[in-house]
Amino acid sequence: MDKISKECSMPESVTTDNATHHDKTHTNKILPFEFRGQGFEYFKLWVVNALLTALTLGIYSAWATVRNNRYLHSNLYLNNTHFRYLATPIQILKGRIIAVVALIIYMVTLQFKPTLGAILGIALFIAIPYFVNQSLAFNRRMTSYNNIQFRFHATYWQAVMAVIIWPLLGVLSFGLLYPKAYKEMNKYIVNHSSYGTTQFHFSAKTWDYGKPALIAAAVMLVFGLVALGVISSAPALVALLPLIILPVYLVLIIFAIVTVNNIFYRNLHIEEHNFNANFTMPGLFKVMLINVLLTILTLGLYLPAAKIRMIKYMAENIRLEANGSLENFYAASSQNVGALGEEMGQAFDFGV
Repeated sequence: MDKISKECSMPESVTTDNATHHDKTHTNKILPFEFRGQGFEYFKLWVVNALLTALTLGIYSAWATVRNNRYLHSNLYLNNTHFRYLATPIQILKGRIIAVVALIIYMVTLQFKPTLGAILGIALFIAIPYFVNQSLAFNRRMTSYNNIQFRFHATYWQAVMAVIIWPLLGVLSFGLLYPKAYKEMNKYIVNHSSYGTTQFHFSAKTWDYGKPALIAAAVMLVFGLVALGVISSAPALVALLPLIILPVYLVLIIFAIVTVNNIFYRNLHIEEHNFNANFTMPGLFKVMLINVLLTILTLGLYLPAAKIRMIKYMAENIRLEANGSLENFYAASSQNVGALGEEMGQAFDFGV
């Protein structure tokens, strides 16, 4: 697959002084992401992981997760520098053991002490925002770029609003508040994430999600009315309705994926640097069609390569618009991280 590598530069602006002066340059660069992984390489990794996980009754799954993530991270490049995944299998295993033990205790208690089990269930539900925060913090901290780790810092109540309250309001409003809930979820994840100590910023508005939601709802309404008309006026054609409705729903799904991803990355910023995306419906449809057909023809064996194909498509359509010197940006972040004095591995992955 073709690799995208475009670089645009703005004219230099030079300011002079009557005394000693230095040239100051301000350069804008378009830096595309690039994924260099190969489908067959990942397939071999996937097969080994699956076999060892089965042979060890699932214990090896923690090692499999680390191997998968290290492969995917190390093949994702930005500005010719790849990302790194820093977690160890033991860290993953600890989190999973905690989750499994908690689930077993809950199920046993619910079986023999229903009242106490119900109380434990409520307690686990209340703890969900905490687990979400811990999982996000772990995954951010275990990811690094240019030797600088990512971070995530959010309070319990911020997680409650994003994970429980807003989605609940979306349901209670019969979907009217779903765009707001989705925006708040993305805002929670982005605004509390940082590269070193430099925070990301999410600038999307509720209407950015509301507009495509209205378009999708209008299309569904029109085709719903058409379907009702066909059922009432020509019952013999009812059997043909799935042939019309299924393609429409497929188009709506692709429209939703493309629109949501474009909105997300076009409203993602870090300091003066902006992200951008150019996903298209034909492009995504082509990737999905090839993946589905080859997965069916190979009885599922193409799944690992399908994942790589999708990641490559995603990476090729996301770019960083660097406004100014990335070197200075890296240096500042590196110094700030050094001042944090945080130990790696304080948060465990709870698999949320």
